[in-house]
Amino acid sequence: MVRAAVLPAVGAPLEVTGIALPDPGPGRVRVRLAAAGVCHSDLSLSDGTMRVPVPAVLGHEGAGTVVAVGEDVTGVAPGDQVVLNWAPACGRCHACSLGEVWLCANALNGASEVYAHRADDGSGLHPGLNVAAFAEETVVPAHCLLPLPDGIPLTDAALLGCAVLTGYGAVVHSARVRAGETVAVHGVGGVGLAALQAARIAGAGRIVAVDVSPAKEELARAAGATDYLIASATTAREIRALTGGTGVDAAIECVGRAATIRAAWDSTRRGGRTTVVGIGGKDQQVTFNALEIFHWGRTLSGCVYGNADPARDLPVLAGHVRAGRLDLGALVTERIGLDGIPAAFGNMLAGKGGRALVVF
Repeated sequence: MVRAAVLPAVGAPLEVTGIALPDPGPGRVRVRLAAAGVCHSDLSLSDGTMRVPVPAVLGHEGAGTVVAVGEDVTGVAPGDQVVLNWAPACGRCHACSLGEVWLCANALNGASEVYAHRADDGSGLHPGLNVAAFAEETVVPAHCLLPLPDGIPLTDAALLGCAVLTGYGAVVHSARVRAGETVAVHGVGGVGLAALQAARIAGAGRIVAVDVSPAKEELARAAGATDYLIASATTAREIRALTGGTGVDAAIECVGRAATIRAAWDSTRRGGRTTVVGIGGKDQQVTFNALEIFHWGRTLSGCVYGNADPARDLPVLAGHVRAGRLDLGALVTERIGLDGIPAAFGNMLAGKGGRALVVF
């Protein structure tokens, strides 16, 4: 039996309780978690913004050590350190055939399975976003694991599984930021902090961070921001003023609210790129008129998982970490236990802090 944070129903409080994990069957692996990041997507799953089969063990950003493998597993062995990949590509669907593995139609099929049971009543549990990282141990398909590159601390490596891949990918793969360009990052949580570091690594000139909290300025500047603005109705105007009246070349929206998406669009120069990373609800309606779309010539694009291929990008990120260009620890503002996850959700709703990291 291991401890886990269970979501008994959508909208219900998490319950930290014992769960029974099966021995890993064919093609499956048991992993002892070292750490798991608390992502806004977990909050969105718990409150119903995104759908998840329940009851479930949430958590999708994690790293740990393999403790047992089932039959036919050849890629990893007990003792290997790994990063969880919550969206493994099937390699067969249309998106995969185009090389767009981040849009794989079958990536989340495993979330509908029962992978474990509550110890108290035997009820079946689903693995939230495939990997159920809010637990001391988990059992996952072998293709949900990526080998941890050498030289990366195991605990901080959890952040590579979502926040860093997403923020880095939004800048490098979606917005395609080039050296000397100007960038605005709207929302300075875990993903936003990773995006700021990625913009700095890409060689961006001016990097403007925007958030509702004055307390995040120090975090943002440490990550690479050259300017910091408190989000308001005049944010776009202030960003244009900082860039000679033109607006930034690329804006990265990491909040998922209609007002923030609109501000990111308005802060982008004519012909610039606006990338939406934040996951908003269906009630968040963003409107544009036909004339402005023509006149501004901007590109507005959604960005799933940083448009990343984890197998390709993880070694690249590891290289940045080893070279000192990417600081994983700088994303973490709180290290907690499983019991601290509800409070971490509350901090996200209040716009406080960067990434909370569950350390086992």
